[in-house]
Amino acid sequence: DNGAGAEDRRQAVRNLVILGSTGSIGTQTLDVVSQHAGRFRVLGLACRSDVDKLEQQIRAFAPRYVAVADEGIAWDAPAGVTLLRGQEGVARLAQLADCLVVNALVGIDGLIPTLRAIEAGNDVALANKETLVAGGELVMRSAREKGVQIYPVDSEHSAIWQCMDFGRKDFSEILLTASGGAFRDWSKEQIAEAGVEQALKHPNWSMGIKVTIDSATMMNKGLEIIEAMRLFDCDADRIRVVIHPQSIVHSMIRFADGAVVAQMGAPDMRLPIQLAICHPQRSQNALPQLDFSQLHLDFRAPDLDRFPCLGIAIDCARKGGAYPVVMNAANEILVRYYADGIIKFYDIPYYILRALDELAAHASADTAEQILSLHARTVQFVNRDVGSRT
Repeated sequence: DNGAGAEDRRQAVRNLVILGSTGSIGTQTLDVVSQHAGRFRVLGLACRSDVDKLEQQIRAFAPRYVAVADEGIAWDAPAGVTLLRGQEGVARLAQLADCLVVNALVGIDGLIPTLRAIEAGNDVALANKETLVAGGELVMRSAREKGVQIYPVDSEHSAIWQCMDFGRKDFSEILLTASGGAFRDWSKEQIAEAGVEQALKHPNWSMGIKVTIDSATMMNKGLEIIEAMRLFDCDADRIRVVIHPQSIVHSMIRFADGAVVAQMGAPDMRLPIQLAICHPQRSQNALPQLDFSQLHLDFRAPDLDRFPCLGIAIDCARKGGAYPVVMNAANEILVRYYADGIIKFYDIPYYILRALDELAAHASADTAEQILSLHARTVQFVNRDVGSRT
């Protein structure tokens, strides 16, 4: 449809619901909204517990609905704003009619809101990795059945999407670039003793604690392999990780004839966010222009000995089924333990492997209920396992 009706839809004000509005992706999404006056109406905002920042966002964007996931927070919304509480409140927000849902939640909590948004017929701009890692087959099948679009917000998946011209599938290989994280140039011995303060010093990106630690372990790239499998309907052996320290090339695809198409830009999450929420339009005010005369770009293979989490994730991607669910759940809780100084860096892959050996082979992960149950069992197992050794 290239007629007046399509043009009217592109120019119409788009309702947005932003889940995880007080986090890194959520706040940058609202920055993008601010740069597009009259283009968006912020219908709903949700946070876990940062109600002070949420109040600031309410004053700036005047949503009709807000949700606070932490039911222990004693807080009342301003007059004229409907407050929903708990995880169910966040999920209900995703079901508001006729809106684009930006899912910037962290962890498995993003799965049910994504499914609820799809059920309601809402397109989803997805920044929550765990949704596709743990429930990707279910989510993508539901989206196809409902005719719902899943727009990738991760810079790498957005890059792949753009390289495919928003949908081409005739590629032979995806080249998924990785910065290498805070420890990309450290020895294995140095990494073994590194604390969370060093892990959080990402050289290129400003991100939340969970994603930044996942970048340091390179688990983030393993999660992105599984995401790419679901988003672009391919198997793990057609996805290759390439270390690219400058984070200028955000990912590439190779075609059967050997040609490679890359998407490039400054390392700024506002571009993939803007592309997801403005699609099919492109804006003129996203990023500064690259000066190609000043660029020096390096690429190298990842070191799976120094970063075993990536190898574990590749193996889980190939096995499928319950393996990504257990891996994701174990990693989620182990990142918290590492951030709190309870375990060391290489304890993360050690305990992930123990959880996989114990739980993954005979578990089912076909429904949301099975996925959430397996996630909970994995967290319980890891809690006991770490507790018995620390």
